[in-house]
Amino acid sequence: MGLLPRLTPEDREMGWTPYVWLIYLTYFVLQPVFSRPPGLEWVLTGAGLVIFLALYFWGHWLRGFRRLWSISGIALLGVLFTPRNAGATVFYIYAAAFCGRLGRTLHAVLSIAGVLAILVAQAAWLRLPFLAWFPAAVFSVLIGGINIHFTEVGKANARLRASQAEIERLAQTAERERIGRDLHDLLGHTLSLITLKAELARKLAVRDPERAAREMEEVETISRQALREVREVVGGYRSEGLAAEMARARLALEAAGVKLEYLALPVDLDPAQETVLAFGLREAVTNVMRHAHARTCRIILEPVEDEENAEWAGGTRLEIRDDGDNGKGSLNREAAREGTGLTSMRDRVEGLGGRLERLVGSIDGAGTAVVITLPRRRPAVRLESAAEPSALGGLAVEGVG
Repeated sequence: MGLLPRLTPEDREMGWTPYVWLIYLTYFVLQPVFSRPPGLEWVLTGAGLVIFLALYFWGHWLRGFRRLWSISGIALLGVLFTPRNAGATVFYIYAAAFCGRLGRTLHAVLSIAGVLAILVAQAAWLRLPFLAWFPAAVFSVLIGGINIHFTEVGKANARLRASQAEIERLAQTAERERIGRDLHDLLGHTLSLITLKAELARKLAVRDPERAAREMEEVETISRQALREVREVVGGYRSEGLAAEMARARLALEAAGVKLEYLALPVDLDPAQETVLAFGLREAVTNVMRHAHARTCRIILEPVEDEENAEWAGGTRLEIRDDGDNGKGSLNREAAREGTGLTSMRDRVEGLGGRLERLVGSIDGAGTAVVITLPRRRPAVRLESAAEPSALGGLAVEGVG
């Protein structure tokens, strides 16, 4: 990569833009080019450029109030060179640009005001023409303000990345603990039962072979069932439930600075349906945080009513809607193409006979809505007759209405 990586620190958000902003230096060299000054003037202009570039690239490595050293040096170049070269007012623009990256907004605004005051005072003292200093004043305020904005955005992105990393770490820890608990609950009881039946079959092998054979058949059945349950646990088929996923979504969205509005009504779900909805909610909320640039995310969980197709009546609908920018919403930046997450989610939903709809630009041409609809649950065959409570009966209504 040569010399360029050593001039500015690694910054994914800034990239190569520090080199583009050097275009303003052309104003500083225009006057010597057209006025044809003596050689000494060229020497001074060249020295000013070298000193400025050193201060400019040094300023990108400084942080916080240490940037004031670079800002003061660049502003001093403006004070020294403006009396002999009106194009030197661009140094005030560079100084204001660095002021916008001081960190705290109040300090940045005060610093920009100070640079602007120096520029105006010098212009009045030298009686510079209006067009010689006013554009520099406007661009100083404009670029300084833009840098204040991007500094705040950078801090918000840093907080978001830290929050996402912490959420992922906690999710991984919780998943390991969940798998450990499930494996213990499944295998502890099952292996004890297998051991008892195997001992019984061994004792009956001589005096009652037929019963011993039946016991071994039960051992085989129990073993197959245990193997299937272990695969479900390891494969992530089980989840902590939709209520837990809703709580996790609230924490994640709050950390990302997205307002959550949700309505959760009691619904009738079997474990497979609840798991699919939990995974769908997790995928949609994750992509709202990553891609949507949304201010608000609305989540609605409700039973399906008044459906034209009787097939869906009595089913369950989960809607995740954001107000992101121009359709770059919750699941994909390109409206015409589905990403891996959406494809996987759609497969899970359709595997249970449901449907997934994505509505891009559904709110005044912006935002994305993801609607998952599942058919009514099929009654399970049970030995007992007691009914199970709704999985989400305890969630409250907040923010919708």
